Amino acid sequence: MSNPLLKLENIGIQFGGLKAVQNVNMYLNKGELVGLIGPNGAGKTTTFNMLTGVYVPTEGEITFNGQSIKGLKPYQVSHKGISRTFQNIRLFKDLTVLDNVKIANHQLAKHSILSSILRLPTHFKGEATMEKESIEFLKIFELDVYKDELAKNLPYGMQRRLEIARALAAGPKLLLLDEPAAGMNPQETQELMDLIALIRKEFDLTILLIEHDMSLVMGICERIYVLDHGQLIAEGTSEEIRNNPKVIEAYLGEEVVH
Repeated sequence: MSNPLLKLENIGIQFGGLKAVQNVNMYLNKGELVGLIGPNGAGKTTTFNMLTGVYVPTEGEITFNGQSIKGLKPYQVSHKGISRTFQNIRLFKDLTVLDNVKIANHQLAKHSILSSILRLPTHFKGEATMEKESIEFLKIFELDVYKDELAKNLPYGMQRRLEIARALAAGPKLLLLDEPAAGMNPQETQELMDLIALIRKEFDLTILLIEHDMSLVMGICERIYVLDHGQLIAEGTSEEIRNNPKVIEAYLGEEVVH
């Protein structure tokens, strides 16, 4: 665990008198694919919101790439190299598939705001580069043929893939996926597993994954953390988690034990 890419030390947050998350300690080494699971209301998305600057922890510390990110705004966290998807899809539904990715890609733009205002050659060159790069992202997700479609017209599974493509276009070192398989059928879930494995290798990513689909979590995650009522109750490999009595009890014997 020396020099992990991400480290959470005794993280917690309180809303009024409610302790939503408390004393959470986690780490991710560079290149790992780690799962975060737990029953509904366990604090998983709240933890993601603390990692991405949506919430500021009321206790503890978050370190990313050797620097504290506690208290940073979401756009500052994104600039540091953390991107996320959401439990409920948050695309720009009235923009095209291509424009959704280009918006995220703008974060990496080489041309200045001044060149855009003055419509200088560097602006047009930069825009052309971004469009080319954005289409390459779409090709990876087999969405390039839909580049001129409005995002809201894509089938649900494709909207999920577009959201991941947009997150990747921001150039992250760490990708946070919040229930990416929600609403997908078994075939779409299997395709998503293959896609996550591909992008992890292709982009040299570290990935933290929230998911209720245990077949997906157990199939691709090297380590898994388990939250219940805002507290970590277990951490280990898929096999260790599957046979952990505390996890079985928290899930009331759900599919995690199968």
